[in-house]
Amino acid sequence: MSNAIPSSVFIFLNDIRENNNREWFTENKTTYQKQHEAVVAFADALINRMQAIDNIETPSGKKAIFRIYKDVRFSKDKSPYKTHIGGHLSRATKLLRGGYYFHIEPGNCFIGGGFWNPSPDDLKHIREQIAADPQALRDIIESSEFKKHFGTLEGEQLKTAPKGYDKNHPAIDLLNYKQFLISKKFDDALVTSEAYLDEVFTSFQAMRPFFDYMSEILTTDLNGELIV
Repeated sequence: MSNAIPSSVFIFLNDIRENNNREWFTENKTTYQKQHEAVVAFADALINRMQAIDNIETPSGKKAIFRIYKDVRFSKDKSPYKTHIGGHLSRATKLLRGGYYFHIEPGNCFIGGGFWNPSPDDLKHIREQIAADPQALRDIIESSEFKKHFGTLEGEQLKTAPKGYDKNHPAIDLLNYKQFLISKKFDDALVTSEAYLDEVFTSFQAMRPFFDYMSEILTTDLNGELIV
């Protein structure tokens, strides 16, 4: 049985972009459910693959896929449905930080992971650990494997040095990050091919050194003692 994302998923997402209203969605809900089931099957296969290399907490593809219904309470755009399908695989236990995300949207397919909105305490701790030993993170994000898959570390950065750090600190380029994100884009044609599952799995594998590093510094103090 194929676990590829069918091209009908892209057809549906293009259609809902043009008809983002409850009447159209209600009339086409059976079509949506078929596309949803196809992506769930892909996510199930991905979880099975990932369990071999990481401790994945997400129990099933159904639990991995986000709802298509938008929360429009605080949005100027009141269209009720998302025009993409996204899924997230959580890592298990307090010792494993980070999570894996895949995003399916015509012309904007990607996978990603990292730390979108660290708490003030976590961000403070991350900076303290980086300041003490920036080379550990540099070795990861400057490795050929990281660059091949993700290019560079992403995320919002301060325009000035964070409080308590000199603007001339040798690791100021890393300390200025407020988010620590990595991503990789894919062509639509690849996403609907049999090769996509392998590509996502390989890319998620390439995230592991980054996740393992962040997990270690977020769960230990500067002496390497557990704090969780």
